[in-house]
Amino acid sequence: MASQDLPALEPAQKRWALAAACLFLLSIGFLGFSLNTGIMRPFAIGWVALQIFGYVGAIKMAKGDFAHPLFKSQIMLHVMAATLLIVVIIRAFS
Repeated sequence: MASQDLPALEPAQKRWALAAACLFLLSIGFLGFSLNTGIMRPFAIGWVALQIFGYVGAIKMAKGDFAHPLFKSQIMLHVMAATLLIVVIIRAFS
């Protein structure tokens, strides 16, 4: 498929896609750390799996719209997971 056939993404779609990509990279990074140290291994594996299935399902139901409320709710779900992870790490070191 040539690039002329695809419509350009709107700025809001680019922002939400970037947020999803950053969260996914964060989860992959934590997975690598977890596999190396053995700390919170089930959470790290589950978080990556949840993101893969969640993002794919949301994009299918949203028909490719990254600014769809369903896709936004997936991102906010993973923001909460990242926040809880940070809170647990801070609590462990205090």
